[in-house]
Amino acid sequence: MRSKGLFGKKRLDIQERVRDIPPLGEDRVLVKVRACGVCGTDINFVRDWTGEAMPLGHEISAEVLEVGRNVRTVQPGDSVIVEDCTMCGVCEHCKSGQPQLCRTMYDLEGQPGMGEYLSVRFNSLDRYEGLDHVSACLTEPLAVSLTSVLNARIPPAGSVVVLGCGPLGLMSARLARLWGAGYVAITGLAADNDRERARLDLAARWGCDDVIEAGKHDLEEVVRKSNPKGADRVIVSSPPESIADALKIIRFGGIITFYGLHFGGRSKIEVDVNDLIFRKISLVPTFAEPAINFPVANRLLRDGIIDAGELVTHRFGFGDARDVMAAVIDGTQPVIKAVMLPHGG
Repeated sequence: MRSKGLFGKKRLDIQERVRDIPPLGEDRVLVKVRACGVCGTDINFVRDWTGEAMPLGHEISAEVLEVGRNVRTVQPGDSVIVEDCTMCGVCEHCKSGQPQLCRTMYDLEGQPGMGEYLSVRFNSLDRYEGLDHVSACLTEPLAVSLTSVLNARIPPAGSVVVLGCGPLGLMSARLARLWGAGYVAITGLAADNDRERARLDLAARWGCDDVIEAGKHDLEEVVRKSNPKGADRVIVSSPPESIADALKIIRFGGIITFYGLHFGGRSKIEVDVNDLIFRKISLVPTFAEPAINFPVANRLLRDGIIDAGELVTHRFGFGDARDVMAAVIDGTQPVIKAVMLPHGG
């Protein structure tokens, strides 16, 4: 069997490649990809990555087509989320209750989620019901946002500032409010293009107390107007250099958790370690490896607690991939979240 998929690197070099899917092993499952979201990592690849073209797509919902003879957890016809990194379950960390530290994970083995079919190990699948495929593919990014909120350990009625209003940042802000934050603010680029206007508008609809545009508002001034001592927690979804801004607004004893990546030179900052020590500031990375909190994230989508319909603004197929990703980068369309449908629909 053969499958078409997308690979990409810098300057929007997006390539369609056809590869062979090997015969199904006894512990493996063949799935048909129904929807795959465009992640910030994919955008990083096609905007900044200078190495070999990378497989695109890891926010995957799919349908089970065939199962190996040892597989009992899913059957043909099931709707599933495909994890891109799955804890092994047998290493020292997994066996000690720390699966997030697993380093012997199962992965997609170079297969692009933005493709027609995948062959994966059975334990990389999470069954779901009562949710359409497009909404379901938000499970992975929502799980990242959920984990960032859990890592932030938001105090009751605490104050939270989210830096970056991409899909992950928007979901982090929404979840922070649902988790009991009394004050939630979010920052974004100036609303001088369709993409940023759409994202900032959604932040306001989702209940952010302050929606702060870079270059038009002074971040520290806005945050300290409502929180004179600074924010209890800051969640950084924008590039790592934004941690410098987080340090300006975090209060004594606060927590900064961060998951924003950048492959084009914006991943380094200078940090005054004395300041971290004296102000007792905690820096806590949030990394979506291995997959964690998928079942909870899927329920949040299924029950409408996080409204996927407001996030997903664009759907596309193979032929439109370059144009859509270009629009995400340059802001010429009101893209909040784009989802690929490899088989149309």
